Amino acid sequence: MRVATHIEGPTADTLIDTLDRRLIELTQAGLPLLSRPYHALARELDTDADEVMRRLRRMQDLGIIRRIGAVPNHYALGYRANAMSVWDVSDAHIDTIGRLVGSLGFVSHCYRRPRLPGIWPYNLFVMVHGHDRDEVLEQVRMLEGIIAADCRGHELLYSTRILKKTGLRLKT
Repeated sequence: MRVATHIEGPTADTLIDTLDRRLIELTQAGLPLLSRPYHALARELDTDADEVMRRLRRMQDLGIIRRIGAVPNHYALGYRANAMSVWDVSDAHIDTIGRLVGSLGFVSHCYRRPRLPGIWPYNLFVMVHGHDRDEVLEQVRMLEGIIAADCRGHELLYSTRILKKTGLRLKT
């Protein structure tokens, strides 16, 4: 039996089956913190780890799941200066610049957002983390070296608190 679910974004009409739905429900709070998390999920789902991985890969390919990765608490790891750098990058070059910047080791998030004319001119968002503000400023100088030729301006917005981070959630 296939179950239709509403999923935000470009995959809103994608169908998932009952096993996919159970897998999403089991991983909504994250993967089990075990050496073999896919095997633990497989036991819960009465299937094998290869099937769990195949389904997760398929849902990634369809855009239902964007990525699977660790979500660290940067403050707990000693990174006290966390900042979103926002950039007004030319539309003609944003995809190329975004891929390059997103591949840098000190960048944890890099994504494009629409500008709000007259309110917010920035379309490229790049999150960086440092042990202190000097480290963050050095990282931003490196970004400037990459982005400057195609950038009309940028700002640096420091985090003041940790917001709740969540993954995929099914609407009930």
